[in-house]
Amino acid sequence: MNDKKLLLIFLVIFLSFWFLPIDNLSFRNALIEALALTKWYAREHVIFCLVPAFFIAGAISVFISQDSLMRYLGIKANKIVAYSVASISGSVLAVCSCTVLPIFAGIYKRGAGLGPAITFLYSGPAINILAIILTARVLGIEIGVARAIGSILFSVLIGIIMAILFKSNDRERISDTSELPYEPPKKKSLVNAIYFTLLVGLLIFLNWGEAENNNFFNFVHSIKWYLSGLVFIFLCITTFKWFTKDELILWADSSWQYIKMMFPLLFVGVFAAGFLFGRPGNEGIIPSEFVRSLVGGNSLTSNLFASVIGTIMYFATLTEVPIVQGLLGSGMGKGPALALLLSGPALSLPNIIVISNILGTKKTMVYVLLVIIFSTIIGLIFGKLF
Repeated sequence: MNDKKLLLIFLVIFLSFWFLPIDNLSFRNALIEALALTKWYAREHVIFCLVPAFFIAGAISVFISQDSLMRYLGIKANKIVAYSVASISGSVLAVCSCTVLPIFAGIYKRGAGLGPAITFLYSGPAINILAIILTARVLGIEIGVARAIGSILFSVLIGIIMAILFKSNDRERISDTSELPYEPPKKKSLVNAIYFTLLVGLLIFLNWGEAENNNFFNFVHSIKWYLSGLVFIFLCITTFKWFTKDELILWADSSWQYIKMMFPLLFVGVFAAGFLFGRPGNEGIIPSEFVRSLVGGNSLTSNLFASVIGTIMYFATLTEVPIVQGLLGSGMGKGPALALLLSGPALSLPNIIVISNILGTKKTMVYVLLVIIFSTIIGLIFGKLF
């Protein structure tokens, strides 16, 4: 970095502190909300969400061969198989927009085509069976069904469009083996299948939530710590029985690379999202009344605004339903409500920051725009029909 750029950075930092509106009550409140959301995120989403996800991403990089992944998710794979596997794999995880990122990075850097990788990225937080059931029960069967159909279609269509737009770039990326630093051990497919089932199972059980009026989900929630402990015991046994010390060192190192790449960016994004919008029931720098005033009715503007807000706000798994319920009670139209449900869980400010670090700014902006456009169109149509 030359002296001119360094001087400019120093000047920006100095002026930022010089004009910092610390005496402004709204600014102070937004700052507290940013810290509060970051604290909540650290307590609720790091140990049981992000840490297992980072280890799954590291395991993908080390234990799954490039040939195996390319066979199902590569650019030359059967398209029906590739997008089906990507959407189903993502939806099984039922994680938030941040937790899916390390696993997405793992399959993308290992050689998955951009299209299937994007389908996985969207489907993970969006096609959440529990969230869709909760949506139907709380917000109505119509919006629940529309969310389910829209999420599934979005995951595939957006993946296909991204694959078409960046086809040549994707071929160059996959042909460059410099992104594949590890030579994975030759493990049998059954061993890998069992091991990754245990890893994903641990992630799912650790984050299993309650559901209103659903006895099965609530029963599983009541015993989730026992199930998590059982899966963890099997993981420990299989880890030390099936893998050598060198393989485990490679796994730890690969996981650490993902942590270094994403962890700081996620916290910056969560802090910024908290500053802008606060936590549910609390104000950020942007007043909630201002948001509610722009999502009333079912106009193109209200649907577009709901889609844009959804891409920036951070929704933990299932929290989008009570938030939308509150907005509907304040006059939000059904179209904008669906638009928010289609864009919000799949994207967030911290999610976008990390994706841009993985895909680059151009691909990330196209992906975000596609989510906004599709969410707006479907919301507008749904609003007209219902």
